[in-house]
Amino acid sequence: MADQKRLAYSIIQFLHTQLQNGSMSPDAQESLEVAIQCLETAFGVSMEDQSLAVSQTLPEIFEAVAGKELEHSRTNSEPVTPSEDDVAEAERLKTEGNDQMKAENFEAAVSFYGKAIELNPANAVYFCNRAAAYSKLGNYAGAVRDCERAIGIDPNYSKAYGRMGLALSSLNKHTEAVVYYKKALELDPDNETYKSNLKIAEQKMKETPSP
Repeated sequence: MADQKRLAYSIIQFLHTQLQNGSMSPDAQESLEVAIQCLETAFGVSMEDQSLAVSQTLPEIFEAVAGKELEHSRTNSEPVTPSEDDVAEAERLKTEGNDQMKAENFEAAVSFYGKAIELNPANAVYFCNRAAAYSKLGNYAGAVRDCERAIGIDPNYSKAYGRMGLALSSLNKHTEAVVYYKKALELDPDNETYKSNLKIAEQKMKETPSP
């Protein structure tokens, strides 16, 4: 029953996020509110019970699984070039994601960047931006995964190395973080943030070895 409650909590959390996005009609919002109330009553849970929260949100779990399936399906297939319309729509979604980041709606930002990636998975910026959103949500493993994808697409993308360093530092993997900060500085030698973060990671590396 405990696992069922945690699942119900994750679903309710997702529905609350959809309500906060403000993109639904009044009727749809009312339907979601009723659904939330029904789930809370049926499973005896509420959003106040933080002990039921899991490390990843429902969309993050879904995207991780869907991403693996998509990657598997593309293993033996030719890369698909997105249409001009898809490229334009992906850019619009990225901008929406950026706006959500500014508003600190990080879960919504993850969703928008994910939709942009679906339309144009060859754009390193989308993965790197989603990595930043994941880090804000404390999902550092997701951030590392997206930074790896961004670097795989564009090995000279300094921001991806810098954000990888941040995510690894947050996971107390300071030795690995130093490597990525140094690479970021090779590509962008005048970046003061990378210099500062590198010094911090090197100091942390001396104090506590990486797990």
